[in-house]
Amino acid sequence: MVSMKDIAAACGVSVATVSKALNNHSDIGAETRKRVRNAAKELGYHPNLSARALKTNKSYNLGVLYKEESGSGLTHDYFSQVLENFKNTAEHEGYDITFLSNSKSRKDRMSYLEHTIYRGMDGVMIAIADYKDPEVSELLRSDLPVVIVDYVFNGRISILSNNILGMEMLLSYIYEQGHRDIAYIYGEESMVTTNRVSAYCKFLEEKRIAVRDEFLQKGRYRDPYTAGVITAKLLAMRNPPSCIVYADDFSAIGGMNVIKNKGLQIPKDISIAGFDGIMMASQLEPKLTTYRQDTVGIGRLAAEKLISLIENPRATPISHYVMDGELIKGGSVAEIKRISG
Repeated sequence: MVSMKDIAAACGVSVATVSKALNNHSDIGAETRKRVRNAAKELGYHPNLSARALKTNKSYNLGVLYKEESGSGLTHDYFSQVLENFKNTAEHEGYDITFLSNSKSRKDRMSYLEHTIYRGMDGVMIAIADYKDPEVSELLRSDLPVVIVDYVFNGRISILSNNILGMEMLLSYIYEQGHRDIAYIYGEESMVTTNRVSAYCKFLEEKRIAVRDEFLQKGRYRDPYTAGVITAKLLAMRNPPSCIVYADDFSAIGGMNVIKNKGLQIPKDISIAGFDGIMMASQLEPKLTTYRQDTVGIGRLAAEKLISLIENPRATPISHYVMDGELIKGGSVAEIKRISG
């Protein structure tokens, strides 16, 4: 079996230099790093992970808790992008990813915390979970390094999408286009939903527009059918909205289908807007007006902060990081000419 000593002899450097080059240390020059890595590849060197773990007291394995209830699994556009960028960043730093499971169907069922201990995980990123679940609380209250996406828990690092800014940007644009009768179909109860609904109500109140209860409708995230049913209900009102904002782009597609099936045109007869900025939204006709969340930044920062907690806990502050996105002005919101107001 090829060792680092063999690589050092082939390159005429010390074993310490080989180790630093293979682990991408900044004090090793690019030319030396390239020479060492090429030699390692040519000699067929493979690092011994068990020996590495014994030496560093780390497994270089990160857990991911992703308990998604809508049935979309890893096809969920927003979280799949967050996870992809988390994975890419972690792997670049030499870490592997393992999904946590506490499936009741398994004979060897363990809690989330028991699973992390059993697998020797160095830390966990919680992408989505039921925070009322005692096993999630157990994990959050443990001594294990944890970073959370889109949720705030005291004493833990949180990486948050700026949902309040997103709603404000969407509504400001819709308002500037002349709309005053704006409906919002929101998703299930969560901190994300609470922030978005609050931003919706606050915006209307600041513009001195009455918040109409019938325009604020509870739906479900990533549920085109429910969104379609509610859309039909809104359209059937004596004084329907001129614009409907959906909980996410996927739900907006359900509303769009109902609108078209009724022989109406978007945005001529009714305007719509989504949230998330998924790739599919840009392929629709008309292109969907939406707010694109920074999934690249969220995933990358979650990995960076979790690894920092593991490798340098004393110098890693426990903070909440809010990531801004961007408004995508599609063709789904019409301009309404107004005399005043």
